Amino acid sequence: MRIGVLTGGGDCPGLNAVIRSVVRTASSHYGSEVVGFRDGWRGLLEDRTTPLDIAAVDGLLTRGGTTLGSARVAPELLHTGLDRMKDVLAAHRVDALIPIGGEGTLTAAHLLSEAGVPVVGIPKTIDNDIDGTDLTFGFDTAVSIATEMIDRLHTTAESHQRVLLVEVMGRHAGWIALHAGLASGAHVTLVPEEPFDVDEVCRLVSQRFARGDSHVIGVVAEGAVPKAGMELRDGGVDEYGHRRFTGVAQQLGAELERRTGKEVRTTVLGHVQRGGTPTSFDRVLATRFGLHATIAAHESEFGQMVALRGTDIELVPLKTAVARLKTVTPERLAETHAFTG
Repeated sequence: MRIGVLTGGGDCPGLNAVIRSVVRTASSHYGSEVVGFRDGWRGLLEDRTTPLDIAAVDGLLTRGGTTLGSARVAPELLHTGLDRMKDVLAAHRVDALIPIGGEGTLTAAHLLSEAGVPVVGIPKTIDNDIDGTDLTFGFDTAVSIATEMIDRLHTTAESHQRVLLVEVMGRHAGWIALHAGLASGAHVTLVPEEPFDVDEVCRLVSQRFARGDSHVIGVVAEGAVPKAGMELRDGGVDEYGHRRFTGVAQQLGAELERRTGKEVRTTVLGHVQRGGTPTSFDRVLATRFGLHATIAAHESEFGQMVALRGTDIELVPLKTAVARLKTVTPERLAETHAFTG
């Protein structure tokens, strides 16, 4: 059998571990060949490949990023390039394609699957917003990095009696903010799923200082929005239809400083959350995903995505996985509210 592999969307800790797992499983267990497509769907459209054998993936387990590279492709190009991608796969005698990526990548994978291409998807996103799987690799690393950074900021906030707002990734889902906020003992956590009340945030800040507390730490997901009392700058949308963020934490910080009279500093963690070495949990999950996706491909379980359910790896239809985003539930938000203030 000949397997094609590509990595789409943003880079993520654990991607190289998946590639390694697919190659080692295919080669050692089945005697199959693996070919990698460079820079995600763009590499498939442009017919840019690289052979992948055990020697090529040696040492990848601990490396961040993706050795295959990644690039975003406008959705309309995927639709118009469907026949082209099928021709490229046929030219390279690819019997099954394993795309590794988030919502956009898996939606494209579903499109190919519906067109008759044998596909087994692997979910990847630090935002943990893919439905059908309990966790995605990269999430644990992102939360660990964010938590460590917030822990460090506690001490400087205490020393200077400041409000420190930490902006973390989370376009539509606030899982990173939720977990990092709980893990670091943040006093306020703001997520996209629940528009925040600026007056209430100001009240919490003033209340903490009034009772003699030395500082306030707030964790803000990049996609968080106010429900009233503050107008965020409009950044428009990019070529892929994604809203451009204009720094919600910084804008909220300026408003808090104006209203409460307290000194506010903002830290945007940005891409540091998804770079570098994956945690041991993400290495193991990525390896298991790669293993089971390769097994599924050899057993002709196409049109599926590997998923973590409890402690088991199962198969979920791609159609189900991309039907909606997995967002923070009201029950999980209620847990966070118990530690607000």
